[in-house]
Amino acid sequence: METRVGDDGAAVRRRRQCQACGKRFTTYERPDISFPSIVKKDGRRVEYARGKLQASFNLALRKRPVGTDQVEAALDRIEEKLRTAAEREVPSSHLGELVMRELKKLDKVAYVRFASVYRSFKDVDEFSALVDEVRR
Repeated sequence: METRVGDDGAAVRRRRQCQACGKRFTTYERPDISFPSIVKKDGRRVEYARGKLQASFNLALRKRPVGTDQVEAALDRIEEKLRTAAEREVPSSHLGELVMRELKKLDKVAYVRFASVYRSFKDVDEFSALVDEVRR
């Protein structure tokens, strides 16, 4: 077994080898920290789930040249902002804006993909304005 502290110091990375099949596995261990509840547009409250956020990133970044380490770092930055805000509840719109900021830094195409769904554009002009913003 090989153990290392992650680059940001917030996670422990462990590499293990299965005794039965010989395959190697990597796990990341993070401290169990409570996050604020996410308040959806319809008023429902749900628990924050890193997996859901990661799935959104993966969908937006599909077939884009962005590494897993970059995505993990972006997720860590979003979680740090949620923790330091010290709020019990956070609107989903705030979380969406945090995601958009990170995607804009990582990949402009992924940013436009996410924004096109997240902002629910009413017409082509709104979408065109977003693309023009990214071009500048």
